[in-house]
Amino acid sequence: MKPTLQLRLGQQLTLTPQLRLAIRLLQLSAVELELEINDAVDSNPLLEREEEDSETPSFQGNDSAPEVDEARPSETLAEPNDAFEETPDFRWDDDRPAGSGSGSGIEGEDREDARAAPLDLHEHLNWQLRLSHLNARDLMIGAALIEAIGEDGYLLAPFEDIQSALLPDLAASKPEIETVLTLIQRFDPVGVGARSLSECLCVQLSLLSPDTPGLTLARLIASQHLDALARHGAIKLAAQLQQPAGEVDTAVALLRSLDPKPGAQIGGSETEFIVPDAIAYRQAGVWKVATNGGSQPRIGINRHYEQLIGKSTRENDNYLRAQLQEARWLIKSLETRADTLLRVARSIVRQQSGFLEHGPQAMRPLTLREVADELGLHESTISRATTRKYLRTPRGTFEFKYFFGSGIATDAGGGASATAIQAMLRGLIENENPRAPLSDAKLAELLKTEGIPVARRTVAKYREAMNIPSSTERQRL
Repeated sequence: MKPTLQLRLGQQLTLTPQLRLAIRLLQLSAVELELEINDAVDSNPLLEREEEDSETPSFQGNDSAPEVDEARPSETLAEPNDAFEETPDFRWDDDRPAGSGSGSGIEGEDREDARAAPLDLHEHLNWQLRLSHLNARDLMIGAALIEAIGEDGYLLAPFEDIQSALLPDLAASKPEIETVLTLIQRFDPVGVGARSLSECLCVQLSLLSPDTPGLTLARLIASQHLDALARHGAIKLAAQLQQPAGEVDTAVALLRSLDPKPGAQIGGSETEFIVPDAIAYRQAGVWKVATNGGSQPRIGINRHYEQLIGKSTRENDNYLRAQLQEARWLIKSLETRADTLLRVARSIVRQQSGFLEHGPQAMRPLTLREVADELGLHESTISRATTRKYLRTPRGTFEFKYFFGSGIATDAGGGASATAIQAMLRGLIENENPRAPLSDAKLAELLKTEGIPVARRTVAKYREAMNIPSSTERQRL
């Protein structure tokens, strides 16, 4: 074969260092981005922090949306309302009498100190155990019992496990463990260390005054008839016990005033705050979007070191030029990231203006591809721009991903998103008869009457996704 020279025309996609940096920064959350910038500023002398003129985010551009009533200034950046809060799993009354709730009654600086350093439940119980003047043997048993108590205040391990945990240092009998557990159950909060809901309520009832109305009947119900009360209600239970309905109602009211999860009063994880990347607000009846200045690091070029370029030794000059190039790439990538997030947020607000105005029931189906086609970007870019990025709205702060989801075709020819269907299901369940909860099949029938054809198994899937128990478990007192 003779050697020949050929010309070929082709295209090849190459990821330049600048493009790699831009992609990496885009997928970072606000916290991770801040850490990345700190490392860059510490390692690159050509980078420096720029002081912010104001903490108020600067509004960049306006986005038109369907005209709505102009919001009052106080409502522009409102906090999340109650409509977006999860329904608690336990359905006892929250207005418990003083002493059985979680309020501490601490005022002034003591309250601030208590909030700043909340006690752990185990620390709180061990502190009381050390003040109980027990012998060394009982203290070891008590420490093992406290270690086996969960966050809600219930004992999670059987006595056999407690005995095994104490070996070989101590061989404790079950009566000994029972005696120490009885003492712990009367620590603060009362009822902690119980092995069941029935025992927890009975311990709290045992410390009430003997002349408390309905106490005797409440003890009987708590010890033997809690399941019957949950299944059949107070009226049928009164007939079963052959007791006047009024007395049973008084006993049930007393039970409802108790705390079914005493351990939840103490400690708990501290609230984590989210800094939104963008803010949606309504001005003059038009929805607009702005980037949050607090989530966008402000860095610039250090002019002192920049002026040294060309005036230093060859080795230092090459180093400064390389660092200057990296600094410019980083600043440019940050600007690109902010611009992409703003464009994606604007698209979301345009697409989901119904949600902003009317709530989750008006959420429309939306996919990453739709936003990518609208903005002329790749779908993977939209995916990176919506992961761990947050949009603050008058209805609360949500991750960008929250506004995306598949939908179901409605009888009217449109589409209903999964979020909208879940909101409708939650509304139906909240308005149901607590003594005759709606089954999944009945919920599916009600949705079909609203023009949303869903199967029973789909209703069950959405209900489980919202952590809502089945109809048999939703029966209330």
